[in-house]
Amino acid sequence: MKLLSYRIGPCVRAALLSETGYVLDIAAAYELAYRHGEGGRVSALPSTMIGLLDVWEVALDELRRLQEWAAGREAELQQDGVSFPLEAVTVEAPLQPRSLRDGYAFRQHVEAARRSRGLPMIPEYDLFPVFYFSNHWAVTGPGPVVVQPRHLEQLDFELECAIVIGKAGKNIPASVADSFIAGFTIMNDWSARGLQAQEMKLNLGPAKGKDFATSLGPWLVTPDELADRILPGPHGNHYDLTMQASLNGEVVSQDRLSHMAWTFAQIIERASYGVWLYPGDVIGSGTCGTGCLLELNGSGVFSPPRWLQPGDTVELTIERLGVLRNRVVLDSVEAGA
Repeated sequence: MKLLSYRIGPCVRAALLSETGYVLDIAAAYELAYRHGEGGRVSALPSTMIGLLDVWEVALDELRRLQEWAAGREAELQQDGVSFPLEAVTVEAPLQPRSLRDGYAFRQHVEAARRSRGLPMIPEYDLFPVFYFSNHWAVTGPGPVVVQPRHLEQLDFELECAIVIGKAGKNIPASVADSFIAGFTIMNDWSARGLQAQEMKLNLGPAKGKDFATSLGPWLVTPDELADRILPGPHGNHYDLTMQASLNGEVVSQDRLSHMAWTFAQIIERASYGVWLYPGDVIGSGTCGTGCLLELNGSGVFSPPRWLQPGDTVELTIERLGVLRNRVVLDSVEAGA
C-alpha cells in the first residue's frame, strides 16, 4: 500500500493512494464503509498517520480491507466526498515524526565526504552503524523548502531512503528488526555545508547545518510493496531499488539502495540499544553514493563547485517509492530585513 497525508483547509489527514491515482481519505472512507455494513473489526480508524501508526498492527489489516472495498468505486466515492484525484490535493509529508534519526550507511558517500575534507577513511566505520538526531519539527513534504540567507552558504541536497517505525521496541536484535518497519519513504536531508563545516570543527554536531529542513515523501510505502526486491542476509534485508537525484531536470546522482553497507535492521538494533523506539520514529539511511553536491564537487563532477540557489528544483527518485520534488525558496521576510 501507499499511504500519504494531504491537507484540506487547516487539517492534515491520512489517505490511501489507489493504483489509479485517487486519494482515499482513510477515516472518512472507513466510516462510510462501516455505515454500509462493510466495515472491519473496529468502528473507526484514526484520521492521521501518527494515529494509524499507534495502532498499526490492527490498522494494517483494516487498511487492506478498505483498499479492497474501495477498488473500482472511485466515481461513487468522489460523490461521497471521501476520494479525490491526486492532482486535486496538496500532498504533505507522510507524517510528522515523533523523532528523526539519520544514519551513515553508504560507504561510498562516507569515503568521498572524508576525502573532500582531506581525511582518510575512518576504521571505526565498520564497528557499528552511527547516526545523529535531527529536528523532527522541521520536516516538510513535497513543495517549497524555505531557507535563510546563511543556509545558502553551500546549500546541498542529500538523497536518502527513510524507514518509519510501526511498533514499539527496545534492544531490538537485527534478526527481527525488519518486522518493526511500517514503511519506506524518500528523504532529502538538506544541508547548509558552510554552517556544518564550522560546527564540525568543534567535534559536536551537525546542528544548525541540518536542523532547518528535512523533506520526506511523497508517500509511505508498506514493505509488502517491495517484497520482490528484498535481498535477505544474515543481518537483515537489503532492498534492490534504484536511486536518482535531478537538479533542475538534470540527472546528477545515481545509486542503488542495496549498496548500503549497514542494513536498516542493523541501524534499528543500534538505535534501540538501551532506549525505546516508538511508532512514528523515522530513521534515514544516510546519503547514497554520489547523492549530494558535496560529494560531486569533491570528486570533480562540477568545476567550479555547484551549490543550490533559490529557485532550484531538486527531484529525488527511489524506485517503487515515487518522486520527492522540492524547490528552494529564500525566506522573503529575512531577505528583506
